[in-house]
Amino acid sequence: MSSTQDARAPRRLAVWTDFGGVLTPPIAHTMGTFCKSQGIDPQALQQALGKVTARYGTSDIMEPIDTPLVSEEEWLTQVSEVLAADHGVTGVHLTTLADAWFDGRETNHAWVAALRTSRERGAFVGMLSNMVPTWDTHWRRMVDPAELFDDVLLSFEVGHRKPSPGMFALAAGRAGVPAEDCVLVDDLAHNCAGAEAAGWQAIHFTDTAEAAERLDALLPAALSPTPRS
Repeated sequence: MSSTQDARAPRRLAVWTDFGGVLTPPIAHTMGTFCKSQGIDPQALQQALGKVTARYGTSDIMEPIDTPLVSEEEWLTQVSEVLAADHGVTGVHLTTLADAWFDGRETNHAWVAALRTSRERGAFVGMLSNMVPTWDTHWRRMVDPAELFDDVLLSFEVGHRKPSPGMFALAAGRAGVPAEDCVLVDDLAHNCAGAEAAGWQAIHFTDTAEAAERLDALLPAALSPTPRS
């Protein structure tokens, strides 16, 4: 192919969406539902989670179990012990968050529709998630990855997690496009900042309609012919 043809070739946008808080209700809402179902005070749980998480040298409560640095069962045993010792919460021994975390959790069908539209318009669409191994079968019941995504990258499978540069480099490589043609849609600001630091575009997801509008605005530019120099 000639250089002139290359210059006129359409650019393809790679859209990488987060799962929790984007394809699902906000994490805070899910956490509140979980605490209510388990009869645990949310503040006590947050403090216990923070104390256990600090043992693994991080302040991100998901990092120990979605990398994973420790099994979810062992991590939750430690959380249960802190709840009992520091907060007097007895009779609670958590072994997995998966069943309670996903029970009744609704799929954001409006965002699914926006992703389908992006894919129909020529975009690469993938899922980029910091995911716990024991949650893998649960999220797959909420969306059909084979039907919706071109690729799925999960932290526990690939050895990287957002917002590390390695995760974004891997995702761009898997999509087969340069960093500047990748966009992350995520509900966490620090993940969006990490994507932008890696040369990506980012949409901080706070509202489905707004995010869909912003994504729609990116597609024509990304899929139109690149101007000749």
